[in-house]
Amino acid sequence: MNVSIIDFESNHKQAFKDLNYEWISKYFEVEDSDLKMLKDPQGYILDNGGAILIALSDQEALGTCALIKMENQVFELAKMAVSPKAQGKQIGYKLGLATIEKAKKLGAKKLYLETNSVLKPAISLYRKLGFENACGYESPYSRCNVQMEMKL
Repeated sequence: MNVSIIDFESNHKQAFKDLNYEWISKYFEVEDSDLKMLKDPQGYILDNGGAILIALSDQEALGTCALIKMENQVFELAKMAVSPKAQGKQIGYKLGLATIEKAKKLGAKKLYLETNSVLKPAISLYRKLGFENACGYESPYSRCNVQMEMKL
């Protein structure tokens, strides 16, 4: 599958929302913090110094990942989603690598993420990318029971 990873454009807003709703609602409940971000990715993520990447194949958005600026030189890797029809094709890994590179370009020295222990393939992917277990951040999500970070 030929996939390109590009920066978010306004015409990707619905795909960003749909891809994330799909996985969140499959495993968990969509929470208020999700809704804020998914309804207004421009205002919540991009205007605050973050970034969103989109994985495209034949102009179809098959995956996405966001970088949310938390504090000086620390970004959260968030809202990583890959369409079920494209899972198992290394899109998550490619998105992860591209997101790490984007974070470096934005001046990040550390990446942080939150996940849940039931998402074993996601945790495996994060470890493959170089993330390690962490703790100490307060999460806005009730589903978060795993925190990870990576120094860049």
